[in-house]
Amino acid sequence: MSRSFMPVPADLEDLPALQLKGLKWTVSHAYNNSLFYRKKLDNFRVSPEMIRSLDDLRRLPFTTAQDLQENYPFPLRAVPFEKIVRVHASSGTTGKRKVLCYTQKDINDWADMFARCFEMAQLSPSDRVQIAVGYGLWTAGVGFQLGCERFGAMAVPVGPANTEMHCQLLEDLQSTVFCSTASMALLMVEEIERRGQRDRLSLKKFIFGAERHSRKMRQRIQEITGAEHLFDIPGLTELYGPGTGLECIAHDGVHYWADYYILEIVNPETLEPVIPGEIGEMVVTSLRKEGSPLIRYRTRDLTRVIPEPCSCGNLLPRHDHILGRSDDMFIFRAVNIYPGQIDHVLSQIPGVGSEYQVHLFRKGDGRDLMLVKVEMLGADSPEFAKDLAEEITSEFRRQIMVRPQVELVGYGTLPRTERKSRRVFDNRAGD
Repeated sequence: MSRSFMPVPADLEDLPALQLKGLKWTVSHAYNNSLFYRKKLDNFRVSPEMIRSLDDLRRLPFTTAQDLQENYPFPLRAVPFEKIVRVHASSGTTGKRKVLCYTQKDINDWADMFARCFEMAQLSPSDRVQIAVGYGLWTAGVGFQLGCERFGAMAVPVGPANTEMHCQLLEDLQSTVFCSTASMALLMVEEIERRGQRDRLSLKKFIFGAERHSRKMRQRIQEITGAEHLFDIPGLTELYGPGTGLECIAHDGVHYWADYYILEIVNPETLEPVIPGEIGEMVVTSLRKEGSPLIRYRTRDLTRVIPEPCSCGNLLPRHDHILGRSDDMFIFRAVNIYPGQIDHVLSQIPGVGSEYQVHLFRKGDGRDLMLVKVEMLGADSPEFAKDLAEEITSEFRRQIMVRPQVELVGYGTLPRTERKSRRVFDNRAGD
């Protein structure tokens, strides 16, 4: 019988006590072993002895990406260098990467969390998992491989190679699971369709993350491949990497591993907690992380807690899919818009493909202009195109309260990528 990586129900009944124990340990560990955290906590006049309940979490200061970049190269290090067995890093907007340290215990915990993801996706040791994400300083490739090997399935660690190699290996090795960004998954399935490979493959499941994706994209991937399940996996380099939660087979939000970290949802402007179920910024505090512990780290990811029990029966708590980032917001004619809102609008309209682009311009008279390019499925008659463009414009006005210009293009016209797709192009600064 294979090992289970899920906590038993009794563990979840004691989750608050477990989280409090982990919180006390993290604050004490960070205060006593990290110069950065000691200084920060002293500035806020907080000491480890003051953490007596989970409510005391709000006494603690926030940690930000800027903190990591300003204290480069080992900003949150809380163990001697002799205990660090690996570093990973994500790119930074200032040009300095956010470098995180891992002890062997951190690596083992990460492997267990990722194996839990494969268990939640109902994989078995007979599955063959083709990994199409990047290796190196980025956490994705090695994280997927680590979890796959800990779980006991066959890893096919290809990385973000070309579609030719991936298509060949999907057929020759009969891979059953494909792990990638959502954009890479779309690129691959369209290539599978072009080659007429569907009936020669054993592909049953996709696990993808690293970027927000739309319901239309998921539908398109499933239509082409006939895949049984598509799973969204969150990932944050600062919090181990991908594997800290997974969408379950009920496909109603993402279960997150609350026995490894505390999740808060706060208003990104006031930094106060939002009402359960309300959208806000995800803030995380690690409970077991040795090398680079996190205390109230602002992820900038926008989501909401789903308070109701999940129909899949798993008792681990859930948050919604990542809806965007608080710093992805753009303002158009005094309206705050998140790209996730555009995904939502277009996903509701029949005849629209999964890919789109938003281009923002400033006219000579100072007024802003929004051009939305959308791929069109199905009929391409002038009448159909006219009606579809009008429906898109109408739904933008009704749901987002802006009126864009709409340009319909043929399916496959907009670029595909092996990494993350860029969909918003703000040209107003140049104007």
